[in-house]
Amino acid sequence: MTASASHATSAAFLTALDADWAQAIARIGPCRLDIRAAREPFEALTRAVAYQQLSTRVGDVLIGRLKALSPDGDFPTPDYMAGARFEDLRACGFSARKIGTMQAIASATLSGLVPTRSEALDMDDEALIARLITLKGIGRWTVEMLLIFTLERTDILPVDDMGVQEGYRRLKRLAVRPKPAQLRLIGQDWAPHRTVASWYLWRMPADRAD
Repeated sequence: MTASASHATSAAFLTALDADWAQAIARIGPCRLDIRAAREPFEALTRAVAYQQLSTRVGDVLIGRLKALSPDGDFPTPDYMAGARFEDLRACGFSARKIGTMQAIASATLSGLVPTRSEALDMDDEALIARLITLKGIGRWTVEMLLIFTLERTDILPVDDMGVQEGYRRLKRLAVRPKPAQLRLIGQDWAPHRTVASWYLWRMPADRAD
């Protein structure tokens, strides 16, 4: 099954849940989840850290500067990142905390703690999360983004994501956002299509909160 067909199946499942989902999905349209499957976990995790708390535009600028440091102008290798000078990375615009985390990812990739893409594809979601959150600066949300956008996992619900929480508040026209534990329980009804559900919640129209 192609990705678009899989997304359509998920959207049909969610549409059948209730009128709120049906109306929201009809308005938003087909799921267009942007997968970056060609990336290795090292690059995906490093990018996720680089973009934390930044707009996409600003993050793109910083990544462009980082790539310019690499001898071939491509995304740096783990070897390069692990041995890069702090001053060079700081000049790209990264904070000391982000530099520490990105270099830890590079070192963990060289040691084998961060798996290759082919290795990660054979790992269970929770097993991969448990393994990678041992890295300083890497939380569950960061690994969930790897699972969704790089490893193409179809049943991921990042309950700590404020955009997902806000999307559900809008979907059901609630006064406040659900807590992560509440959303995790609610989301059980969306399995095994929680990745597409997350995509729609990220795009929930603001006027559904009225």
